[in-house]
Amino acid sequence: MSGAAHGQGRQDIRGTVRGTAPAPLSILDLATVGTGVTAGQALAATTELARAAEGWGYHRFWVAEHHGMPGVASSTPAVLIAHLAAHTSTLRLGSGGVMLPNHAPLAIAEQFGLLEALHPGRIDLGLGRAPGTDPATARALRRGELEDPDDFPHRLSELTHFLDGDFPDGHPYARLSAVPRGPERPPLWLLGSSGFSAQLAGRLGLPFAFAHHFSAANTVPALELYRSSFRPSAVLGEPYALIGVSAVAVPAGGVPEARRLAASAGLAMLRLRRGMPSPIPTPEEAAAYPYSPAEADFLEGWLGNVVLGSPGEVADGLEELRKRTGADELMVTSHIHGIAERLRSYRLIAQAYGLTGPDAPAA
Repeated sequence: MSGAAHGQGRQDIRGTVRGTAPAPLSILDLATVGTGVTAGQALAATTELARAAEGWGYHRFWVAEHHGMPGVASSTPAVLIAHLAAHTSTLRLGSGGVMLPNHAPLAIAEQFGLLEALHPGRIDLGLGRAPGTDPATARALRRGELEDPDDFPHRLSELTHFLDGDFPDGHPYARLSAVPRGPERPPLWLLGSSGFSAQLAGRLGLPFAFAHHFSAANTVPALELYRSSFRPSAVLGEPYALIGVSAVAVPAGGVPEARRLAASAGLAMLRLRRGMPSPIPTPEEAAAYPYSPAEADFLEGWLGNVVLGSPGEVADGLEELRKRTGADELMVTSHIHGIAERLRSYRLIAQAYGLTGPDAPAA
């Protein structure tokens, strides 16, 4: 995998821990589209959240590529990142992630080279190997049959060569350039929910982000595999692991009220798994849904992986998870119905977790 660490000096991936927080805390946002909410309103809410997150002291803010999902408006991370960067000034912004098999590596190198040129030192390029959609939509995106997912290392190598401008002599692309390309490139992260990307990230000496929020049973094994596979690189001297965590904090009502809000995302995921994607339902819709026994079990399993309750309960739950997994950074997502409820959840979490910033909420 030559080129995976070239052109990018060893960096302080962790950054500065804000306030009394035990580790950096970040946000994964999906530009949530709930029942009765337009895509424009959802994207405006994401913009408002990014600006607020910067003031509260969150470390980074990532958006994810999904397609064909009525409840998610972040289908094109590069476009949304450019918009968010224009409305913030210090917050790190990135993709969590770009689904590389959906794209020509040169196109991604150009997109993120442009973002880095516009906003130097603020852009992360997180990469996943899943399609982020159903097989039919993936074929439409790729204009052909689905590729072997094991081809991901080759595509990653090609992308890094384009980013670094260092294809070897004789390579078919040796004369091609990704433009613009400055002296630095955005930090590369590998994302995953299983062991494949964990092992690859370790072998390449790259930071790794694990999707604990929908693959909690695999979190500890994947992180152990990442650390045991890790080889120091020009990018990173030691392993650095981030985990995505679903979390919902409420000012009153504790765990029952937070569960009521979180059930909206659970029902949305249930519908998605059944091939019937929808906007995020309201809590009332989720409460009234006639769950079969199997569906009720699915919902309980989903809620069991959400850190929820009062601000203090959520902060304690996040810290317990950090210690249990050894994660270097936590990235929370409150994928719930209601713009005001989402912003409130992130604000309460920032306050309880000890983040500081120019607009940090008072304790």
